[in-house]
Amino acid sequence: MTLEATSPGANYGTTASGSSFYAAMRILPRDQREAMFQIYSFCRQVDDIADSDGPRDERLAALQQWRDDIDALYQGHPPARLQDYVASVKTFGLKREDFLAIVDGMEMDVPQDIRAPDMTTLDLYCDRVASAVGRLSVRVFGLPEEDGILLAHHLGRALQLTNILRDIDEDATLGRLYLPREALLHAGITSNDPNRVIAERALPKVCVPIAQRAKAHFEKSDEIMNRNKRRAVRAPRIMSKYYHAILDLLIARGFAAPRAPVRVSKVTRIAILLRYAFL
Repeated sequence: MTLEATSPGANYGTTASGSSFYAAMRILPRDQREAMFQIYSFCRQVDDIADSDGPRDERLAALQQWRDDIDALYQGHPPARLQDYVASVKTFGLKREDFLAIVDGMEMDVPQDIRAPDMTTLDLYCDRVASAVGRLSVRVFGLPEEDGILLAHHLGRALQLTNILRDIDEDATLGRLYLPREALLHAGITSNDPNRVIAERALPKVCVPIAQRAKAHFEKSDEIMNRNKRRAVRAPRIMSKYYHAILDLLIARGFAAPRAPVRVSKVTRIAILLRYAFL
């Protein structure tokens, strides 16, 4: 998922601390910061349901309860766990359909593990679990409607494709494979068994074009951010630069097995913050 793993909870600042998300969001004014940590907490909690090892029917029921709670929030009867969201929804015009899209995206992993989805399904997945988060976020940041939607589209997909490339081996341990079927077949890989696919010598032929697609989305998102007010795009720019650094490390490392984990250095993280946090 786009959000980095943390424990869910009401203390949003604490639960997100230590993540790239927290570093980007802590620079925001208080009302924006609180709204973003609420969005983060929501995503984290539904993500944890989808990624748990509980029975699939129980996970589906838990995600449906989140849908019911979102509906109640927008009907003016917020449940206790969404009570604090009322002000943010009203202040920033957060859309019900974007919250529900996130739940739908998380649910795509639940009836059965995703394995080599076709390109259309993968793009839908990216839209739901990443770009829908972006559509909520750009309203909080205060971007104009059209550019905000475009930024959510491109940056969300850039981040999610980077995550997929970074987490190939980790996802395989969960029985999941997010690499698109068309790309696998083009490289001569006919299996959709995650553990078999990650050992294929032809895997770089699958991953390099996806990395280039992510780069193209980063470039489009940069174009959008460059034509908007710098203060409105500080947080998404920090996220973009952080994940672009991850993508560059992945490309430099290569995708042939064995794949050592990549990590953005502390020096690079600090440099990104110093450059973009105080525009």
